[in-house]
Amino acid sequence: MSTLPGARSEVVAGKATPRGAYPHVKVVGGLAFVSGTSSRRPDDTIAGAELVDGHRVLDVAVQTRAVIENIRDILGAVGASLADLVQVTCYLVDMADFPAYNAAYAEYFDAASGPTRTTVAVRALPHPDLLIEIQGIAVLPAN
Repeated sequence: MSTLPGARSEVVAGKATPRGAYPHVKVVGGLAFVSGTSSRRPDDTIAGAELVDGHRVLDVAVQTRAVIENIRDILGAVGASLADLVQVTCYLVDMADFPAYNAAYAEYFDAASGPTRTTVAVRALPHPDLLIEIQGIAVLPAN
């Protein structure tokens, strides 16, 4: 339970259940803080991780799109949209994936109107098939 006045936390129906004791999003002071989000689907399968001829094929571009669409849905649950994002932090397991991730990211955002962004390399994410995770902060639209 939050002790911040007016704060609310949400686990969004229809999204993959968080893997720990945290919400998908916390709203406080006119801001929406989106927890690190992956390309996991509600059934715990992972977009961009497919079995092809007995081999696991991972696609960072597919995962990037799925992550951004998951964030879009999470923001929608609190009355915001991708256009309301002001800052994102992107975690990549392999910086060699940066060009494909960057191209997929640019399908949703541009430098003129998109959020500020930091991209960092991490050793691993909570599942070996995950190549990317993104967290973000959005300003809630005025009612």
